[in-house]
Amino acid sequence: MDLGIRGRSAIVCASSQGLGLACARALAEAGVSLVINGRNRPLLERAAEEIRRATGVDVTPVVADVSTPEGQEALLAGCRTPDILINNNGGPPYRDFRELDREAMLTGVSMNMVTPIELIQKVVDSMASRGFGRIVNITSISVKMPIAGLDLSSAARAGLTAFVSGVARQVVDRNVTINNLLPGSFDTQRLRGGFSAASKKTGKPESALAAQAMAEIPAQRFGAPPEFGQTCAFLCSIHAGYITGQNILLDGGAYPAAF
Repeated sequence: MDLGIRGRSAIVCASSQGLGLACARALAEAGVSLVINGRNRPLLERAAEEIRRATGVDVTPVVADVSTPEGQEALLAGCRTPDILINNNGGPPYRDFRELDREAMLTGVSMNMVTPIELIQKVVDSMASRGFGRIVNITSISVKMPIAGLDLSSAARAGLTAFVSGVARQVVDRNVTINNLLPGSFDTQRLRGGFSAASKKTGKPESALAAQAMAEIPAQRFGAPPEFGQTCAFLCSIHAGYITGQNILLDGGAYPAAF
């Protein structure tokens, strides 16, 4: 399917690896020029070169922390008027809610709620004036199905979800859409790192922990990052202009509800 976005430009936050990288690759395959982002320079530059070689699109790597004003300015310096914005950022680590102090809570809310809102503020009016814009926020299945130990991440991402719900309906008449992708368990370094940590803590093999986790998913497997990336790219396409303010689960059926 031709997504109709060849020649467009995108900023993809936290895209040196994992789901962010999968989204960047899918957009590049559709002919979109990219600003990609991360804090590990060698990893980010390697990702940029791989995308360039595979797709031939322009890719600008920006080493920055998107949660800082300086980092956001660096991203926008690479692409002042993006047609597409993919909001993504790391979340707070697993921690019992009793251990969270005020500083930790404010940092978590800043990373997973305030930062994407700030970036939306910076690009949405320009998108609306040009009559095209696609904003996708990568949140989490935990927005719908809270996970113990990720309470702060769940809350911050749920706050973002509520905030953009109203915003999305203010700009869709100018062909600007805002949607959220809610990943479940995808086969990424972050997921595997969790199994590694759990293995050290419990003494159980990582393979056994992974098998147990997959058995709890109706699809009986983890998601593949390219599946996620292609879904993101479709939401950014000309075919998705009537989809806005939505929370789209990619979880292999893990969330047990009809609505």
